[in-house]
Amino acid sequence: MIDSASKRAKRETTLASDITEELRRDIISGSLAPGGKIRLREVAERFGVGMSPVREALNRLSRDRLVNQSDLRGFRVAPISESELDELMRARCWLNETGLRESIKRGDAAWEEAVVLAFHRLSRVPDRIASSPIAANPEWDAAHRVFHRSLLEACGSRWIVDFCDQLFDVADIYRHVARAARDAQTREPTDEHRAIMEATVARDADKAVELLNRHFMRTVTLYKDAVAAMNNKA
Repeated sequence: MIDSASKRAKRETTLASDITEELRRDIISGSLAPGGKIRLREVAERFGVGMSPVREALNRLSRDRLVNQSDLRGFRVAPISESELDELMRARCWLNETGLRESIKRGDAAWEEAVVLAFHRLSRVPDRIASSPIAANPEWDAAHRVFHRSLLEACGSRWIVDFCDQLFDVADIYRHVARAARDAQTREPTDEHRAIMEATVARDADKAVELLNRHFMRTVTLYKDAVAAMNNKA
């Protein structure tokens, strides 16, 4: 009986993890619209599971600030706004600066090689799907995440790396919103990533941080430009 209950609990935990990652991708890509209601029964039917792993998945996403939970309104995708984006970017710049400076100070040759390799892989993948100029390429998105994480891997603090991962997810929502609202001009230029990589491996902390923060702030500009363009069309 105990073994059976333990196996069931382990299976539900695994299911919750799978559902969490699938919904995370849907939220970040915009497949689940910001502010939209998440219906538990529909999610359960989609994955062919009971309510328990669905609630666990949504609770995890709530802790990551991708989902909002209310006793009266249930679960909703977290809304987006200019004020939230400004606050997000301030936190992102602060934490990534600390992580990058510490990585440059503490990182060894193996870390440098990992940063260069992450950039190389990113630079070889198109950020758009050829058949749809405004559709994001999941392979590029994954390589983009790996590159930014590689910059921080030698900082010596898993807390900073994990928090920066969380901020990366939320910032990516805004990037996808801007991408969908505008044309291919929102593309992330490889030159920005190359410059960040080169300053990092050259151990020029001030330049690397300046370039990284400027890169982050493009998300703010692109999103606000996209919102203004949508408002002008309305």
